[in-house]
Amino acid sequence: MSGHGHMTEEERRNEENRNVAAVRRYLRAFVTKDLSEVRAVVAEDVQIYGSGQQVRGRHFVEQAVASPGLTVLDQRTHALFAAGDRVVVSLAQTYRRDATGATAVQSSCKMYRLAEGRIVQFWGEQDLYGLLRGLGMLPDEPIEF
Repeated sequence: MSGHGHMTEEERRNEENRNVAAVRRYLRAFVTKDLSEVRAVVAEDVQIYGSGQQVRGRHFVEQAVASPGLTVLDQRTHALFAAGDRVVVSLAQTYRRDATGATAVQSSCKMYRLAEGRIVQFWGEQDLYGLLRGLGMLPDEPIEF
């Protein structure tokens, strides 16, 4: 959080508001599939951490937004918290598998770090297993270990 020590309270609040607006624009792109919005608020060399891996590059985000065969029908933000250059979001998205019409809700929790109004890093996990089960792509029975 270098540089934040010299900000006035009002400047800090303004930066947090700008960061929240950028994250909301980013999340809305999953509904609209508007890749120009993604380019406006996500750095080209964004670092992405999740599911036990680390990747770099906005093209990973663009692939996720495009998701051929899946449509986001609804998106609900359950919690959003901004502090300094970070924004943390807990949300649920309702997806439709276009081939079958099946729908399922996927929950996720993400933390974004922003610089100059753009997402430069994010961390997060989402319930991929629950989504795939709900869309009928995995058997709906307990897994035996």
